[in-house]
Amino acid sequence: MISTLIEPSVLFHHRSPFSEAIKMSNITTIAVQASILFSILLISYTILKIFYNLFLHPLRSYPGPLLARATILAFQRASIQGKIHLWQHDLHKKYGPVVRYSPDELSFIEPEVWKDVYGHKASHGGGSFAKDSKFYGPDIFGTPPGLIRADTVSHARQRKLVSHAFSDKALREQESLLKSYVELLVKKLKETVEGEGKGAANLVDWYNFTTFDIMADLTFGEPLKLLEGSTYSPWVRALFDNLKLVLFSQHIRAWPGIEALLNMLVPETVREKRRLHIRHSVDRVEKRLARKTDRPDIWTYVMRFSDSEENKGKGLTETEMHSNAGLFMLAGTETTATELSGLTYRLLKSPERLNRLKREIRDAFETYEDMTMVKLSQLEYLGACIEEGLRVYPPVPFGLARVVPKGGGLVGGRWMPEGISVSVPQYAAYHSALNFKNPDDFIPERWLLEGEAEYSSDRKTVLNPFSYGPRNCLGKNLAYHEMRLVLASILWNFDMELAEGSDGWLDQQTFVLWKKGPLMVKLTPIRK
Repeated sequence: MISTLIEPSVLFHHRSPFSEAIKMSNITTIAVQASILFSILLISYTILKIFYNLFLHPLRSYPGPLLARATILAFQRASIQGKIHLWQHDLHKKYGPVVRYSPDELSFIEPEVWKDVYGHKASHGGGSFAKDSKFYGPDIFGTPPGLIRADTVSHARQRKLVSHAFSDKALREQESLLKSYVELLVKKLKETVEGEGKGAANLVDWYNFTTFDIMADLTFGEPLKLLEGSTYSPWVRALFDNLKLVLFSQHIRAWPGIEALLNMLVPETVREKRRLHIRHSVDRVEKRLARKTDRPDIWTYVMRFSDSEENKGKGLTETEMHSNAGLFMLAGTETTATELSGLTYRLLKSPERLNRLKREIRDAFETYEDMTMVKLSQLEYLGACIEEGLRVYPPVPFGLARVVPKGGGLVGGRWMPEGISVSVPQYAAYHSALNFKNPDDFIPERWLLEGEAEYSSDRKTVLNPFSYGPRNCLGKNLAYHEMRLVLASILWNFDMELAEGSDGWLDQQTFVLWKKGPLMVKLTPIRK
């Protein structure tokens, strides 16, 4: 009886491995079936999405490459390759002033689009075009965000407080500070070319040293001492490297379904450089705010007006301060140095124009001490060279994406459906034959009276290198002053010649900003 009772259990026990195998086989079968079903659904969704983008989408009538109209892959490939500026330029040459370069995105190169998209409100009288969150992403310093990502109300409040630091009055008070750094630049360049450098210097680095030292002094109350050390600090290098993460993050946000997975692919070294940037900005701002001083830097003006009776309770929050400091240290440095580098190269490739500019600068001042911001702003050819430099080599070569507001809006005379992303790609707009005669040539004369007849067809209002409207660059006037002062000071003190190996310097990629190689220039000090 007992054996009879035990036997089935023993038999069951002996059969259990086979049962487990059957179970595993069933699980595997189910997994395979689920995988096949998922693949079928994914393929079906992709086909339907492509069909919709090509034949049913509200932008279906706008021209562009088939792959670009169907998916975001063409745009992302060009961007990751660092060729987005050339790719969009080629598209506009082929398809005209409006191009659909991604399923939900259009780029325009017509002058009137600046007002329609970036102006105070949509041309039909509705709301303003908000910044595209997929393009800008979250503020790495937290919420509430700084100027770049703030909503309309918060942006107006912040800008009102910060704008005093970039006013004409503030710039006049900051003139001696700016000039002291430019004088140090000249001194260090003389030491470099008269020493082991044998007459050549990498002006990309020296321009960056200068602009970063100036902006750090204005933003944090103390320089980074890049000019003194003649090298980049770890934080500045991390700032440059962080741009790659910015670009990668933009593309990741376009794939919401697998965003978490793609974020895992970001190298830890890149993440650490972002953390270094955040810590450095926060620590420096807190250190500056702890000091009580009336020196004419940014925070003196911000705190002065924040504490006024009119602005009680409307001051900047902690995260807004930190975020804006990080913004100033990028927007007010690398872009200015970039323009100086590009303009210097263009002048070196056009000796006649370089000589004309040298004569204008050297004839305008009896001594270097006579060189002031006001007098420099009155030099017509210097101003024309800077404008043309901004046109042929814009520091921000891509378009700043905005979203059409609820209810839709007019863009360049065309009605756009709500939710569509629109932008003006600056490199493509400024190099288009639709806007400028001889668009790829460096011709400062087009901005002077002498060029009015030959270049009367130029649509100069398309040039907005500092953007347009209520969110244009706060530091525009400061940037112009810096560019004029730095370039004039170098041409006052040196003769310049392009060194061997830098002839193809403009052949560059763009990863948010230009990826610049060394610009080696032979400098010969002028004996006065």
